Amino acid sequence: MAAASSIDNKMSDAEGLMWRMEKDPHLSSTFANVTILGKRPDMNRFLRTMERATQVVPRLRQRVQPAPANLTAPTWVDDPNFDLHYHVRHLALPQPGTLRQLLDLASLITADPFDRTRPLWQFIVVEGLRGGKCALIEKLHHTITDGEGGVRLSLEFLDFAADAPEPEAVDPDTIAEAQERLPPSSSDTFRDLLAGSMRMPLGVMRQVRELLADPTQFPDASTAAAETIRGIISQLSDVEQAHSPLWTERSLKRRIEVLRAPYSETRAVATKLGGKLNTAFLTAAAEAASRYHIQMGTPVETLRASMAISTRSESSGNNAFSLVRMLVPTGDMSVAERFVEINEATKAAREGTSTASLETLAAVAAALPTSLVTRLARTQAHTVDFATSNVRGAPVAMYMAGAKLLENYPVGPLGGVAFNLTLLSYLGSLDMGANIDTAAVSEPELLHRCLVGAFKDLLAV
Repeated sequence: MAAASSIDNKMSDAEGLMWRMEKDPHLSSTFANVTILGKRPDMNRFLRTMERATQVVPRLRQRVQPAPANLTAPTWVDDPNFDLHYHVRHLALPQPGTLRQLLDLASLITADPFDRTRPLWQFIVVEGLRGGKCALIEKLHHTITDGEGGVRLSLEFLDFAADAPEPEAVDPDTIAEAQERLPPSSSDTFRDLLAGSMRMPLGVMRQVRELLADPTQFPDASTAAAETIRGIISQLSDVEQAHSPLWTERSLKRRIEVLRAPYSETRAVATKLGGKLNTAFLTAAAEAASRYHIQMGTPVETLRASMAISTRSESSGNNAFSLVRMLVPTGDMSVAERFVEINEATKAAREGTSTASLETLAAVAAALPTSLVTRLARTQAHTVDFATSNVRGAPVAMYMAGAKLLENYPVGPLGGVAFNLTLLSYLGSLDMGANIDTAAVSEPELLHRCLVGAFKDLLAV
């Protein structure tokens, strides 16, 4: 396959930021998915499917080439030693093959740093689950794509029927020729599909960089550029510490817990209370955090949470978002009362972050030394108790090489917080994965019980 030019394969500012921050292992941006399958997939077919996927999505065959002295963003280059069997692995759990064994294995795999000299992804098929079930642990680096992009990527190896015909083999020369016909701004198909919409208008970005180079221009700057910088300053100047008296330690020790809730019933409760599904999700997380502190004998009135807020407009696409922080009530109140307060806090957060997207912040960080970037990121992480993220998945049944997907649990990156609760909707269910720092949350099983109870009581409203 012909290699794309180095200019087209230059990392975006957001990709470069996530890559650089991993100089601090606490700020790893690796995320994963634990998918439960009804039976063992056809491994030969799955390998053929993944071989084709790596041809359709060139990023899966590329590694990161750092720029000399980090003077510019890293570049994606073809890996001359690419080996599909290194990235797609197959193993089995020992008996009895419990879900807990699978989640402990997924915790180890997800926490293990990527080999930065190879493409940044791994898929591990795991046999030996009770009841003849199987699992797939999908591990990706955030520089490849985000959660929503990961869902789109999965369409390259999932089917809508158990007996779906295999897609035709891809002619590498045809792909190369198609890429060469694309205009320079669109030649990196994967980035344009999954992340291109995160970019700011080029005119505003240029003005922002000019203002950073010469701050004396700020009073005369255009409204868009000035508001962008105000948004950035507002976010970076927020250094209020996280509120939990219990979740004060941070480590690299991890534990994954999972749970499910019905999609339609949860959305109906949110509508009844005057909000949306995302508010119900955050309310249940805050309710669980409140119960955890109470049962540990240390009640707390408020905690600081972060969540992904869409910043999309008519000119942006599906991946425009900001990570915003807000105070959530965790004192003694009903679930319904907590929902109303969090709904107002979410609205305020959405209105206050319209100008400071991830790509905007990353563009500013690109001009700073890596040591300063990681220090700023760690300081910002210390302002948050827990993180949440909501990703929309498939509403219909999906299959992987003949095996039906039964459950689909996302595992979001911690990024220096006590736990990250990520939701992925699938087939009428809200499948949730809690990635927990066990130095902060010393009783992760208790937190899991609190989450299950919080969703149960929310549905009873």
